[in-house]
Parts: sequence; C-alpha cells; structure tokens
Amino acid sequence: MHHNPISIENLYYAYPDGTQALRGIDLHIKATERVALVGANGSGKSTLLSHLNGILMPQQGTVVVGEYPMDPQNLKAIRNFVGLVFQNPDDQLFMPTVWEDVAFGPMNQGCKGEELTRRCMISMQAVDLDLADLKDRNTSNLSGGQKKRVAIAGVLAMQPQILVLDEPSAQLDPRSRRQLIELLRSLPITQLIATHDLDLALELCDRTIVLNHGLIARDGSTAEILSDGDFLEKHHLELPLSYSRPYCSINHAPTAYAARVKSLHL
Repeated sequence: MHHNPISIENLYYAYPDGTQALRGIDLHIKATERVALVGANGSGKSTLLSHLNGILMPQQGTVVVGEYPMDPQNLKAIRNFVGLVFQNPDDQLFMPTVWEDVAFGPMNQGCKGEELTRRCMISMQAVDLDLADLKDRNTSNLSGGQKKRVAIAGVLAMQPQILVLDEPSAQLDPRSRRQLIELLRSLPITQLIATHDLDLALELCDRTIVLNHGLIARDGSTAEILSDGDFLEKHHLELPLSYSRPYCSINHAPTAYAARVKSLHL
C-alpha cells in the first residue's frame, strides 16, 4: 500500500479549443482516504479525474499514481491500479451481456477459470445485482441504475487499489443510492469521488476538495466546507439537504456490505 497513491503537482490542461480546464493543480491523497471532489459544472472535475488513468495526459506538471509516473509506458499498470467509473455508464458498457461486461476487465488482466467466476460473482453481489436474473441480460436493456451498478461491478472485479468515481449517484433511485453509499463505505481502498450530491459527500468523505475554474478553491474538512453557506454560494454550490434536519454523523460503522466485498482482498 502506497502512502500517497495519488500525487499531482502543478497540473495544467487546456482543450484544443483553448479552454483552460486545469490551472496548476497540486493534490496529494493518502492511502485509504475517501475524498470528495466538488464544484459547479465546468469547474474541471471530470478533466482532473481523466488524468488519473491516462484518458488525458498532463500537458504541464506531473501525475504519479502509486509508484507510476503518468506516461505511455506505465498506462497498463496504472489502469490496473486505478478503477474509474464514468458518470454515464453507457460510456463504459460495451459487451453483449452483463456477465461478459463484468468479466472483461479481469480477463484482460489474465484472470480466468474459477478465480474469474469468483471475482465476477462477488463484485455483482457487492452492488446488489441479481446474478440469476441479470447475468445473461443485454446491457442495453437495463435501467440507468442497473447500468451504473454493472459499471461499478466491472471495476471492482479488477481489484483496483484506487477507486475513482464521476457522479456515482447519478441515475440511482433512493434505495440504490443508499446501497452505493454503504458499499463505498465498506471498501478499504483509496477513493476519489466527484459529485454534485453533497449529502453523499457528507456521509462518505472526511475530506473535500472544491474546484473552481480549474483551481483548487478549498481543501479541508468536509463538515466545515459543506456547512459554510457563504463559501458554497460564492462557488455556485448549495448547502447539503442534511443541514435542514438533525445532523447525522459522517462516520458510520461498516454495514453488512463489508462482508460481501471482503474476499475481493481490495
């Protein structure tokens, strides 16, 4: 386990049309931290996440994931180390059936036979997917929430050491959202979660990073940042709904979901 599995220094990135998406990002995340990444649309969240597994490469500055600098010869190792769940699951699911999609990643890692079956079963159970009902279903015929859970299962089956999620609660109904929160809380791995769902951030993450126009506007305690109404309003964010009713502790004991994922050895 690396002490700082994500280390970013002076990261700049501009799109071909000249839009400056990132403007000198310095960021260090420790092993097993769960960190929320928040900000208004266009603040640079998705662009930053795309630098963590080589979808985008640094134009200036450095990105180091585990012991691997972000450069072309390290991409295979980095993509095994970092599991990225896209905001839109349709961008991630491409195999004919649910089972084939979940199995695709570990198969490309060389996993096969009983170990492949075990990984796929455990990862599907972890996200509450009904194996008997869904394993042979065409992914295009699933609901948005089911697609999101299949995408997460496929990433978990690869046993990453870092889990990066872009708007993980989007398209989920309240029950599925609660199950997702319980699952993420049970996983003993480093997590970076970009989200507009500030209540999810409040429940899951002790630390929050606020992006604004490609800059880190604030980095600190989730409870302190998300209770600062003036700061949030200035950065086009709103107080979590939780603050309109009695506050519940951010830190909850792991639920039964922990048992489902323990054998993944994450």
